[in-house]
Amino acid sequence: MEAVKLKKSKQRDAILAFLKTRKDHPTADTIYDNVKKDIPNISLGTVYRNLAVLTEIGEIQKLSFDGSSDRYDPVTAPHCHFRCRNCGSVYDVDVDPDFLNSISLPKEGFPGQVEGQITVFYGTCEKCMDQYS
Repeated sequence: MEAVKLKKSKQRDAILAFLKTRKDHPTADTIYDNVKKDIPNISLGTVYRNLAVLTEIGEIQKLSFDGSSDRYDPVTAPHCHFRCRNCGSVYDVDVDPDFLNSISLPKEGFPGQVEGQITVFYGTCEKCMDQYS
């Protein structure tokens, strides 16, 4: 893939800097609310456009889940996630490295081109388990 040359952007830099401080895979709204503290005139549309650019150039990854807002992750290396079915929280989960190495590409004859893979575990997070016990 050819390297993309982008003009420097204060907004994009602020969004990326904020994301790198987070482990909770925030939504665009959360990113907007926090970046707005430093850049009061930033718009939600600007946040969405810059998240799309950062995703496209591989600086971040977008995590999409049925029925909820997309989440953004500054870690682009292969890793797994956990999503709580109760509160919707999303976070990284450590797995045995052999697990990631054991995931194979689709067999020959697959009618498409694989560009990546995301593994998400679902269940109930510790906070929700404590709340309901």
